[in-house]
Amino acid sequence: MEKDVIVKIEGKEWKEALDKAFDKANKKAKIDGFRPGKAPKEVFLKKYGVESLYMEAADLVIDAAYKKMLEDNKDLELVAQPDMTVKSVDETHIEFNFKLTLKPEVKLGKYKGLGVKKETVKVTKEEVDHEIEHMRSHYAESIVKDGAAAKGDTVVMDFEGFKDGVAFDGGKAENYSLELGSNSFIPGFEDQLIGLSKDEEKEVEVTFPEDYHEASLKGAKATFKVKIHEVKTTVIPEVGKEFFEDLGMEGIDTLEKLEAQVKENIKTKKEADAENKYIDNLLEAAAKNTEVNIPQAMINDETNRMINQYKQNLSMQGLTLEQFYQFTNSNEDALKEQMKSEAELRVKFRLMLEEIAKAEKVEITDEDADKEAIELAKKYQMEKDEFLKLFGGLDMVKYDLKMRKAIEVLKG
Repeated sequence: MEKDVIVKIEGKEWKEALDKAFDKANKKAKIDGFRPGKAPKEVFLKKYGVESLYMEAADLVIDAAYKKMLEDNKDLELVAQPDMTVKSVDETHIEFNFKLTLKPEVKLGKYKGLGVKKETVKVTKEEVDHEIEHMRSHYAESIVKDGAAAKGDTVVMDFEGFKDGVAFDGGKAENYSLELGSNSFIPGFEDQLIGLSKDEEKEVEVTFPEDYHEASLKGAKATFKVKIHEVKTTVIPEVGKEFFEDLGMEGIDTLEKLEAQVKENIKTKKEADAENKYIDNLLEAAAKNTEVNIPQAMINDETNRMINQYKQNLSMQGLTLEQFYQFTNSNEDALKEQMKSEAELRVKFRLMLEEIAKAEKVEITDEDADKEAIELAKKYQMEKDEFLKLFGGLDMVKYDLKMRKAIEVLKG
């Protein structure tokens, strides 16, 4: 549901905004016979017109208009950022049109006894063994090897590539480290280095793939002259005293204790995953029984939140959104379209849970929220005030608690 609200700014308030806009514009104006900022207002207006001040003046009063709109409509439940346009403007006034998106009606269906079962968690010996092998690999050491290179070894080499006997750009490197079997080079290149030892040289014959990024090398035959400087192999530590010391896990000094701890860690993660999946399945089941006409503005806002979160996740990997678009040959519109259905589902879940909380008369006191804030701040090793600032304040903690209690209702 949408509603248009007109807010009019006029009289002294609008005149003062126009005067401030003139002062700012006059400082940049180029008017013959006057230094910047010194031209009389009537001279300025004769050259540029009063219309040239409207945009700057509108910027000066938009905050006041927005506050007035909120005060006059405080009984309405807004669910998205209002769209604003200028309806009319002249020397005496300006009218802003705010298009408000109101919370839609939500018709709940069955939301209890949905028949959704939580997955039973089991941890196998194979999973424990695999995790311990992964831990051993994490502490693996690379040592120089005497003898021939084998698959899995790393060679340090110089190489230079030639096409039709002529060296090509980008085909040369010195002291380059390559793990044989990693398939990071042109197909067939790594296999031909197996069996080579330190100081050996070889000419490697390859054919570039038809879809190679460099057009001049697509499908071309090439020869790489290679010289091996060093062969390294990876040594994985045995499970023993030194390995336990490297792990630094308190109380873990035998294989049996390590297996027990690893099993518990895997179980904890699996239970968390099972709980999340259980909640997702509950929400989906309840949503099928819920009717709501979701405003597009809510979907747009949720999509923008998802993109901002995605941007933060990329930044933690050292990437920007612009780089992501380049790598994936994509753009913001394509990413928004990709996220659209998920955004709509999230909004539906949120509206549904709010309605369930209302139907079940779920109430969260300030005391409840304050206690939760203290616990969460402790969990994230922060001061409570710092946590609340990042989380969005005590009201956001209350809202989060309310949504979680609504989910507990679904479980019932």
